[in-house]
Amino acid sequence: MKRHSRDTFFVVGEGVLSFDAQGKPTTTPPTTLEEMRRFRFSRLGPKGTQLDEATRTALASAMTSAGATDPDSVSPTIPAGFTYLGQFVDHDLTMDRTAVALGQEVTVDDLIQGRSPALDLDSLYGRGPLDSHDKIFYAADGVKLKTGTTSATTFPDQKVNVDLEGFDLPRSGAGSTKADRRAPLIPDSRNDENLPVAQTHGAFIRFHNRVADEMAMKGFSGPPLFIVTRQQVVKHYQWMLRTDFLPRIVDQAIVEDVFTNGRRHFDVSPRPGDQPTMPIEFSVASYRLGHSMVRGAYQWNRVFNTVPIVPPTPGPGGIATLLLLFTFTGVNGNFTPGSTVPVLDDPNSGGPERLPTNWIVDFRRLYDFGAVNRPDLVVRAGAGNVTKKIDTLLVNPLADLPAGSFAGRGTNPTDIQRNLAFRNLTRAFMVQLATGQQMAQLFGVKPLTRDQIITGSGGASLSTLTDAQKDAVATNTPLWFYILREAELNGGRLTGVGGRIVVEVFHRAMEGSNISIVRDRGFRPSFGPDANTFRMIDLLLLAFEGKAELLNPLGD
Repeated sequence: MKRHSRDTFFVVGEGVLSFDAQGKPTTTPPTTLEEMRRFRFSRLGPKGTQLDEATRTALASAMTSAGATDPDSVSPTIPAGFTYLGQFVDHDLTMDRTAVALGQEVTVDDLIQGRSPALDLDSLYGRGPLDSHDKIFYAADGVKLKTGTTSATTFPDQKVNVDLEGFDLPRSGAGSTKADRRAPLIPDSRNDENLPVAQTHGAFIRFHNRVADEMAMKGFSGPPLFIVTRQQVVKHYQWMLRTDFLPRIVDQAIVEDVFTNGRRHFDVSPRPGDQPTMPIEFSVASYRLGHSMVRGAYQWNRVFNTVPIVPPTPGPGGIATLLLLFTFTGVNGNFTPGSTVPVLDDPNSGGPERLPTNWIVDFRRLYDFGAVNRPDLVVRAGAGNVTKKIDTLLVNPLADLPAGSFAGRGTNPTDIQRNLAFRNLTRAFMVQLATGQQMAQLFGVKPLTRDQIITGSGGASLSTLTDAQKDAVATNTPLWFYILREAELNGGRLTGVGGRIVVEVFHRAMEGSNISIVRDRGFRPSFGPDANTFRMIDLLLLAFEGKAELLNPLGD
């Protein structure tokens, strides 16, 4: 099973960055075959001065304060599904395609390419249907991807008392523990760590299968059908990221500048054949913006929302809290309501081994279908979800993560080790990440002032930090916190340092992908409303056949 959070980083030209036995950052050379197979990171900026543990603890606590269970600082424009699309993309970027048994023959070129960031949907396809390990993800025809079936349940009515095929991830069904049997049969099990990202992965499976049907109607069959289907799926996916996803989270001017004029700072002139690397400034800081977008609870479907279910069908109901969205997964959860974080840490806890039918998402609540002339795809006022504003304040449930979210089942993490903000800040400490001020100087961006860093604009309050701790944060601001403060002061979109890092890494990852709209400038989408438009809602419309009863199988 793949780990969600990294304990070590292989940085090209430096070695393997980790902690030593005393908890101090250390670098060791990659001397073994195992080390040589590591995912390839790089360093874009200089090494920076880090905060001590007490200051990291104080800052993390401020960023996850108890009052932030479901804060009012929500984005008025970003549908909540984009939070988890962003997580799906992160797993695609960081998917290691060489995760095979040590000793198996793999060429050096295969190793380098397989350990490089790409936007090829490897988290969906793995190494393809002809690979002896990854063919398990595919249907018997070697073209379509397997889907999973939900498990019937009784609450709140007979409509959910049925197994529904195609609305869960395919699952193992085998193993010595319940967690083993609930494990998803997908190339990257990180896509089952919370229910929104799991349902997003399921939508991409459906999208691939529907595109395969379209390509078959054009005369393709057998292995060529899979190849042309994947090409179409990946290019439409990249187009959607370029035109729909990135402009929602980053200043449009930066997106247009990079995709029109090229990169200014990252891997500006790669040689032919050079494979991309992943800057640790992106992985450890700027792309962790999604942690700020997470809400404390969601209007999930007709069963789990703020509208109470009344007799004669009494039961738990209620809004879908973040803990519940961890619970109803195979990797972090146990599919059993009422579970607490300690219970989830037990791999043998829980009952069902497939997603209960009453937890299928209503995608109309996660994305805004208002651009489509379909009243049945637009939910009533207050029934949908938008993201939390991108700022320095995280919802409080992220201070108490289930151990499975960081591969900690079977261990006894301390309270602060469960805090996502602390984990992010400590990971930056481990790799000696550049500060926000250093990156602003490198990029020629006007740095934030002391008052902007300490006070911000409606985000985390640093009033609980000591004066010395405030001085340390203001002088050597952790890059992740700095980038979130930039966004907070920019109305909730990345700008300056953070925006530039994110877009340039996306551009390079697309350029270096086997299938690439950056290299194929003539590509135009064919599955959207016109030759220039393909959005996430268009992907969902095709995946679910344009039917409200598939986008929302539980009804209103």
